[in-house]
Amino acid sequence: MDIKSLSSKHTLIHEYKYKWAPIEKGYNNRTLYVNLSSNEIKEKPVSNEMKQKFIGGKGFGLRLLWDGTKPSTKWNDPENEIVISGGPCSGITQYSGSGKSICVSISPQTDSVMDSNVGGFFGPFLKFCGFDAIELQGKAKNDVIIYIDEETESIQIIDAPAESIDSHILVEQLTEMYAKDDKDKLNVAVVSAGTAADHSLIGMLNFSFYDAKRKLVRLKQAGRGGIGTVLRDKKIKAIVAKVKNIGGNRNNVVDLAPIMEKGRKFNKEMKDLDDSQCEMRTKGTAHLTNVMNDYDLLPVNNFKYGSHPDAVKIHGNIYKEYFTQNMNDGCWIGCNMSCAKAVDNFELKTGPYKGQKVIVDGPEYETASSLGSIAGIFDPEWTIEANFYCDTYGICTITWGTILGFVMECYENGILNKERTSGLDLSFGSKKGAMELLHQLAAGKEFGKTAGQGVRKMKQMFAKNGWGDANFMQDIGMENKGLEYSQYVSKESLAQQGGYAMTNKGPQHDEAWLIFMDMVNNHIPTFEKKAEALHYFPMFRTWFGLAGFCKLPWNDVEPEDNHTHAEPNKVPEHVDNYVAIFKAVTGFDFSKEEMITQSERVYNFQRIFNLRLGFGTRKHDAQPYRACGPVTIEEYESRQERYDKQLKDKLGIDPTGKSSEEKRDLTRKHREDQYEKLLDAVYERRGWTKNGVPKIDFLKKIGMDLPELIEVIKPFQE
Repeated sequence: MDIKSLSSKHTLIHEYKYKWAPIEKGYNNRTLYVNLSSNEIKEKPVSNEMKQKFIGGKGFGLRLLWDGTKPSTKWNDPENEIVISGGPCSGITQYSGSGKSICVSISPQTDSVMDSNVGGFFGPFLKFCGFDAIELQGKAKNDVIIYIDEETESIQIIDAPAESIDSHILVEQLTEMYAKDDKDKLNVAVVSAGTAADHSLIGMLNFSFYDAKRKLVRLKQAGRGGIGTVLRDKKIKAIVAKVKNIGGNRNNVVDLAPIMEKGRKFNKEMKDLDDSQCEMRTKGTAHLTNVMNDYDLLPVNNFKYGSHPDAVKIHGNIYKEYFTQNMNDGCWIGCNMSCAKAVDNFELKTGPYKGQKVIVDGPEYETASSLGSIAGIFDPEWTIEANFYCDTYGICTITWGTILGFVMECYENGILNKERTSGLDLSFGSKKGAMELLHQLAAGKEFGKTAGQGVRKMKQMFAKNGWGDANFMQDIGMENKGLEYSQYVSKESLAQQGGYAMTNKGPQHDEAWLIFMDMVNNHIPTFEKKAEALHYFPMFRTWFGLAGFCKLPWNDVEPEDNHTHAEPNKVPEHVDNYVAIFKAVTGFDFSKEEMITQSERVYNFQRIFNLRLGFGTRKHDAQPYRACGPVTIEEYESRQERYDKQLKDKLGIDPTGKSSEEKRDLTRKHREDQYEKLLDAVYERRGWTKNGVPKIDFLKKIGMDLPELIEVIKPFQE
């Protein structure tokens, strides 16, 4: 069906007219509220207190979600919300990585608060249209599009029955539909999900951006926690933002000069140093595949192992050959990292789009592992195809890969068999079975529908059915809080174990990636130093999601003299860049110390929000043992020399004459004890009780002793 025919089937349900006004120092000072049950659209003012305590981005999202929901709210209740916000710096074009936004909702996977960061154009465009956040509540009766148009100063809810659901088609349809001509396509941004989000708990959001050189619409993903499932549960087919132009200073910053100066300096670092450091412009994050394999950190066969001889087949240099080179692969205007690599003209071999040539965004490192090594698959073209289908179906590649690893280990241990998997061979390395499972998921059929419930619910179901030992499945099921682990083996890094399992939302590396500091360089050997790192880095990284920045420009290229600084892991010169830029955008009195305090306020707010929903205590920070050490005899013996040496050197136990089972169990007791000691140390450093609940005195210290928060935590004070 052509675009004119698609558009002719639209029915306007409701239109709201607003008065556009210029952004002021990075803020519009209002948010947009849309209720799909009542078709109400309204503006909400942003107070100075909200800006001071919640900053923007994730902070605004959490505040609005808290106010819009109750302690009893479930993910599929009409009152659950999706909130998208970019932060005051989101949308500047003079410094790389300044186009990020954060999506917040109550998650179908965790039943607690989820946040997921994303690139693409929608976050900045929402701001340019006049709003610091969009708050979506209620449920439509039929599939709708929400259309925000700066030029006509209107927001529309439109009944839209005919467009595709799958994102790679839908975003092209809507971009062409709402753009005046090809040049104007740069001014359209779309948020969508996909058919698999209709049939699973793990649906993600796709945020579009127009690639003017390729003349194609491309996608970036807010992958974690099933927010795409919430979008489709609300019958939202897409959210579209259309702006007049992008321009050089649409944020109306206080002082553009320091931002431009910092941007020029960073761009020179990328030009001079990237090829000798992380090679982001040629490989994107896929440069990490061989690095992780070399350090025994690449998840193989459901995190059993950290390396594999066949990993040479997915080396960063291999992916470099697939990626189109010499392209400005930024997912926001002005980003010189160019790390959003793509495979052009890839011919699909399976599924509903078999034989079609498509553009595939990525794979990034996480996908090279999740749709590859974690399933025992070392075939770049299989991974590229699975990457495409996950994106267009609306499925988080990290989540799906960790699900695959769990399913395959269950299959190899007899917990699953062909009778239970709808006839699929799901042993490690089974490319055909794994791809068919993905297509089943998108169709909501057979075992694919079961897999789409996630690792936690599968563990419960398999145990209830009597298919396998619940304790074994708990050990190998790589989830915490209901969210599947992202793609790093944490067994030899106690700090990274905490960096995963102590997160507010579940094990995602965006809070703290401490493996090299801890395991490789031994910079944080004591519990005190680990606790300090697990305070500073999660707070520092949280700030990116408040202000509207991407993390990658912070440390994926470093100044040439960075190693001479007292704390090189913090990349202090780049921290100074962010301090200067935030001050220049907002005019706030700001320092690197205030940066951490800002994050502490929002981080603790999210912890208490989880507590309000029935989570957020020590027991929810427990980790599966596979994240900590060897579960099976096979695992122990695969690294026997390492583990035997640790028994002797760390525990003073002579392993001679002991069985592998005895040695494995001794190792387990020690590692589990170490993790509990880590929890104690980190909780103390963060100002929390031994049960992981923020203390009232600490909230007062950081200026977050809001009455509604005190009411929640009072019963949990020691």
